[in-house]
Amino acid sequence: MSARALPLLFLNLGGEMLYILDQRLRAQSIPGEKARKDEWTDVDRKRVMNDIITTMFNKKFMEELFKPQELYSKKALRTVYDRLAHASIMRLNQASMDKLYDLMTMAFKYQVLLCPRPKDILLVTFNHLDAIKDFICDSPGILNQVDETFRQLIETYSCLSAGEFQLIRQTLLLFFQDMHIRVSIFLKDKVQNSNGRFVLPISGPVPWGTEVPGLIRVFNHNGDEVKRTEFATDGNYVTPQREGSFELYGDRVLKLGTNMYSVSRPVETHMSGSSKNLASHAKENIVTNPLAKEEMNFLARLLGVLEVKTPGGSETGFRLNLFKTDEEEEYA
Repeated sequence: MSARALPLLFLNLGGEMLYILDQRLRAQSIPGEKARKDEWTDVDRKRVMNDIITTMFNKKFMEELFKPQELYSKKALRTVYDRLAHASIMRLNQASMDKLYDLMTMAFKYQVLLCPRPKDILLVTFNHLDAIKDFICDSPGILNQVDETFRQLIETYSCLSAGEFQLIRQTLLLFFQDMHIRVSIFLKDKVQNSNGRFVLPISGPVPWGTEVPGLIRVFNHNGDEVKRTEFATDGNYVTPQREGSFELYGDRVLKLGTNMYSVSRPVETHMSGSSKNLASHAKENIVTNPLAKEEMNFLARLLGVLEVKTPGGSETGFRLNLFKTDEEEEYA
């Protein structure tokens, strides 16, 4: 397993979490002048996003995260996101938190599967961070925190070889391999089957630096081309016009990792009975990590800088529901 996969896993899952929370907060917000004391306003939404992003990009937290280390258990990472989601005045009950985490993991799994080449996982991460910067564009202090993480990513990953990125991709896919939760957005777009497995396309742009398939070239012992044979392919492949930018600012070209909820589509996930049982079974039966002591020490260090803000004084914590109705949430 790669010792460099954890920062990419955390930042991309965190980006997906912020996309979902922003969409749900916007959907439930009431204009400030019309809102009752216990209802969301756009001011509350911005405050929640700012608080979570500030906590997520805490300097000490990032320093711990970027140290070379293996991925830790799903349970440990889930605990970190529980703390992150409650780093402001927002409160999620267990069913909504479960749903949020399912959406996060399936979205990033799909992005990892679709990356044209392993190095493009870095572009997916940059797309998430670019969108996060848009969320806090009027908060220069928080923007500096995100930019510092950008620089750490560039410094850490720009020098890695294609083989090292392939190892990172395989490590991430191993983490996601038993997760097959059905998500309505993917089902509607027909990129996910009813069993929760993704449908991978056989057409589209080929990875940067490669050629469109359909030609076999034969060379002699001197390295001279002596024969060409063309063959038909089942897919409709095209050559990418340019490579995405790996700089602090630039056109990433790749669209994976951008906000798929920004077009006002509902955030839903439908789980079949068997899928629910598998998901709960996976959560209850986590394989014991032989490095459990080191994992718990690591988690304690991370959670030490993730402070959960409890509403003080007369301030009330706001509850966010990721389901359409309270009844649906209660049923889940």
